Amino acid sequence: MPPVKKRRRTPRQLARGVRRRTRRAAGRLRRVFWRSLQLRVVTSTLVISIAVVAVLGVFLEQQISASVLNDRVRAATSEAQADRRTVLGFLAQPESEASKQSGDTGKTLQHSGESPLGEATEALANRAGSAGRYSVVIRNRRLPGAFFGTMNIDERSVTEKMREEVLKKDAGENSPWFSDLYYEGREGRPVPGLVIGTRLDTTGTPLVDDGYEIYHLVPLDKEEKTLTSVRQMLVVVGVGLVLLLAAIASLVTRQVVTPVRLTRQAAERLAAGRLDERLRVRGEDDLARLAISFNEMAANLALKIHQLEELSQVQRQFVSDVSHELRTPLTTVRMAADLLYDAREDFDPMAARSAELMQNQLERFESMLADLLEISRYDAGAATLDVDSVDVRDVVLRAVADSEALAERHSTRFDLRLPGEPCMAEMDSRRVERILRNLLFNAIEHGEGRDIVVSVGADRDAVAVAVRDHGVGLKPGEENMVFDRFWRADPSRARTIGGTGLGLAISREDAMLHGGWLQAWGSPGEGSQFRLSLPRAAGTELRGSPLPLVPPEVEMRRTWRGQMTPMLTPATADGGRDAD
Repeated sequence: MPPVKKRRRTPRQLARGVRRRTRRAAGRLRRVFWRSLQLRVVTSTLVISIAVVAVLGVFLEQQISASVLNDRVRAATSEAQADRRTVLGFLAQPESEASKQSGDTGKTLQHSGESPLGEATEALANRAGSAGRYSVVIRNRRLPGAFFGTMNIDERSVTEKMREEVLKKDAGENSPWFSDLYYEGREGRPVPGLVIGTRLDTTGTPLVDDGYEIYHLVPLDKEEKTLTSVRQMLVVVGVGLVLLLAAIASLVTRQVVTPVRLTRQAAERLAAGRLDERLRVRGEDDLARLAISFNEMAANLALKIHQLEELSQVQRQFVSDVSHELRTPLTTVRMAADLLYDAREDFDPMAARSAELMQNQLERFESMLADLLEISRYDAGAATLDVDSVDVRDVVLRAVADSEALAERHSTRFDLRLPGEPCMAEMDSRRVERILRNLLFNAIEHGEGRDIVVSVGADRDAVAVAVRDHGVGLKPGEENMVFDRFWRADPSRARTIGGTGLGLAISREDAMLHGGWLQAWGSPGEGSQFRLSLPRAAGTELRGSPLPLVPPEVEMRRTWRGQMTPMLTPATADGGRDAD
């Protein structure tokens, strides 16, 4: 068999996969971020600290740089003034023949002693010292090629733009620039520097013309190294400070978050039923008082729950005892009532009617007593199932047959919608039949004489029965309350059918005992529907129901209304009346 070639992924597929993994990673990080209070606090502290340290670092760097450069500018300005006086003194001396020759030919000199400018340049070089603290360039606009400089300064250090600015200003007025300095023998590598240019003030020295320019050039490489070291130090200190603040924030937050986390865990265990859960109290601060308050709350809650459990146990025991105690006298009374009911034809009409009424009320009393005994068995956990494989349709037909007489008295008819094939399921048919009878009785009582639809559905895993009435319906929120014990939708409304108000509560317990669902839907004016869903096999988990909880006609009507509402114009919605 030839080896299967692995399909190569296209760049688009690779990009899609990268985006998908990136989104998943971002989602995980987002969940971790929002679930961790400590992480959020540390992150916020880091962001704020970085911003503050960055602002302070930039401010300090600017202040230090300005201070260093301003000091250097002041010192250079003072030196430039002294250099101007020196040059002016040399130029005021009578010119020699050498200077005339150099001036006539435009010869470029580097501090030659053959002329006053050369002597001045040499004097300035000696003043700058061997360390080369600064350089001086002397130029004359009337001699374009003339250039006198010290310390091997290159002619490119003084640009034409600088000369234009100097010539625009008055004599003796300084023009500072921060520019690159070039030196001969350094392979063209520039050095950061300061250039202070000015025209010589020849007032009072008629022997000197006013065309001379003098430029004081100060290298700032040492200052640049100093500022670079300062910047590096600020970065190191800033990073260290941010990390230190993050560590402090993490430590402080941990001290606060840890007790809160322990409180949350204790609250979760308390909610899970561990009523003996308590917190350890340490210290006397707010967190300690929180632990004390939590412990007091837990103790009071445990006490109240224990009291309610005892009260509930007493009530259950009372109901069970009373129900059992009433069985014997009720049996005796029932036997006597049966004798009177059988002999009612021998009585006068009033006595015969009394015997019939007593018989009916005894049947109602027996039903109420049976409900009380059944609910007490559920409370005691003694309810069991007698499971057998039966056809749900047969159970429905028996429940409907038991309810026919009551339906006729209320002018109600049943609309049965049963599938053609058997709907087999493992169930306790007696309990399921009781559930359906309770649902049918409830539908008859609240159906206001309209037809009741009984539907049966089945799929591979479950069977379901739905009882639909078209009566008063249920208000929002009553879908769950209807299964509470002794609950009544309208307390002022008298029951037309006997009962204790436990029928639906017992029905729900029966459904849960089967591992099924008993659910209700209702809407005012649209009636209600109760749906019983049971698994086909006893003990399996129910995952869905074959029948919808909301009646299909109601769902279709709501969908149609939702589609038609945007299509209505104001005139149509207002009854078609036109404004005058």
